[in-house]
Amino acid sequence: MNVHESEKIAGILRGLGYEETKTIENADIILFNTCCIRENAENHAFGNIGALKKMKKQNPNLLIAVGGCMTQEKGKTEILKKKFPFIDIMFGALNFENLAELIKRKKEQKKKVVEIRETAGEIVETIEPYRTSYPNAWVNITYGCDNFCSYCIVPYVRGRERSRKAENIIAEVQKLVNEGYKEITLLGQNVNSYGKDGNAGMNFAQLLDAVAQIEGKFRLRFMTSHPKDFTEEVVKVMEKHPKICKLVHLPVQSGSNRILQLMNRRYTREKYLDEIKFLKARLPQAEVTTDIIVGFPTETEEDYLQTEALVKEVDFASAFTFVYSPRQGTKASTMDGQIPETVQKDRIMRLVELVNTLTRQKSEKYIGKEVEILCEDYDEKKGLYLGRDELGRMGYFHSEKDCIGEFVTLKITKANGISLFGERVKK
Repeated sequence: MNVHESEKIAGILRGLGYEETKTIENADIILFNTCCIRENAENHAFGNIGALKKMKKQNPNLLIAVGGCMTQEKGKTEILKKKFPFIDIMFGALNFENLAELIKRKKEQKKKVVEIRETAGEIVETIEPYRTSYPNAWVNITYGCDNFCSYCIVPYVRGRERSRKAENIIAEVQKLVNEGYKEITLLGQNVNSYGKDGNAGMNFAQLLDAVAQIEGKFRLRFMTSHPKDFTEEVVKVMEKHPKICKLVHLPVQSGSNRILQLMNRRYTREKYLDEIKFLKARLPQAEVTTDIIVGFPTETEEDYLQTEALVKEVDFASAFTFVYSPRQGTKASTMDGQIPETVQKDRIMRLVELVNTLTRQKSEKYIGKEVEILCEDYDEKKGLYLGRDELGRMGYFHSEKDCIGEFVTLKITKANGISLFGERVKK
C-alpha cells in the first residue's frame, strides 16, 4: 500500500513538472513517504532525513518534504520540527492529495509549510499515479481501518475506513488492462469489509466478481484479508473465476486464543482454521500466506507453542514474521507484561526457522513440474529474468529476448528456499 501511495505522490510531482532523477545530488525536491507501523521504520526514516542536513546547507533551494504515517502520528511532527529544522514541507497521511498546493505555498511564502489534517476528507479520484511496477498494478479499494487491533496504529494515522465507489474501481482496472498491465492487486487494510460504510454500492465478493469479469488475460489478487470478515461468498467467487489467483493473504497474528483476544482480533483459532478448511475444500490448490507477531505482552511459552502448532497445521506457503513493537497511542503499549527482548528474539528465531523449513519443502515440490509465471523483471546480478507464479513463488530463468510483461511457462529444475529456477518451455 505504501508503494502505491508513493506512486500517487510521484504522479502529483510529475504533474508539477518534476521528473525522476537517478542520483540524489541532482534532485530539486526530496520527499519521504514515511511509515510508523514498527519502530524500525521510524528509525530508518530519521536516519535518512538526518543525512540530508549537509546537502540542504550546500543547496538552500533544495526542497525537502516529509509526509505519510509518521507525520500523522501524534507528537511526531513536533519532534521532526525540532530534530530537523531544515525540512521545508510536512504533510500527513490524510492529506497527501493536496501536496501540489503545499509545494506552491512553500515557493511563494519562502517559509516552512506544515499541514496535518486531523480527519480524512473525500476520496480524491483525479490523481494519476506514476506507476513503476509494470506489469503489476495496485488499485486501492478502501482507505483507513475500523478494526482497532490493540497493537496497531493504522486507524489513528490513516483514519476510519472509507470505500471507493465500485464504478471507479472497475473503470480503473479496465483502463489498466487496456494499457497492458497483466496483474492487478486490489488493496485495503481489510478488503473483506469493503462497502460496509454504505458508499460503495456492493460488498467485496460482488466487487471481486465484477472486476474478474473484465475481458483480457490478467491475474487478479487482493490483500489484505481479515479473518473476522473472510466469507464463504469470497471463496465461491475465487472458485468461479480462473483469473483470480488462488492465493490468500490471511494474517493470523497468533495461534493463542488468549493472545488473539488481547490483540482485539475478534476471531478465534478455531474460526481461523475453519476458514482455511473451507477454502481448501473448495479450492484444493489454494495456498495461504500470513502475518505473525511474537512477543506480544503477556505471551507465555505455551501461547507461542500454540502459534507454532497452528503454523504446522495450516502449512502456510510463507509467512511475514514480526517481533511485537510497542506503538505509542495503542492499547497494547500500556499493557502490563511486556516481554523481554531476549525472549522475543528467541521466539522469532525459532518461528523463522520453522517457516523457512515449510517454505523450502513447498518449493522442492515444484521440481520437475511446469508452471506459468508472469515475467516481472531482469536480475542484473544473476543474469536471469524473474517472475511469480499464481501462488506467489518467484521463478528465475534465462531468455534470449526481453519477456517482461509476458506469461511464460517454466519447467522447474531447482529450488532454493522461496526461489525457483527453471527452463523456459516453448508452447
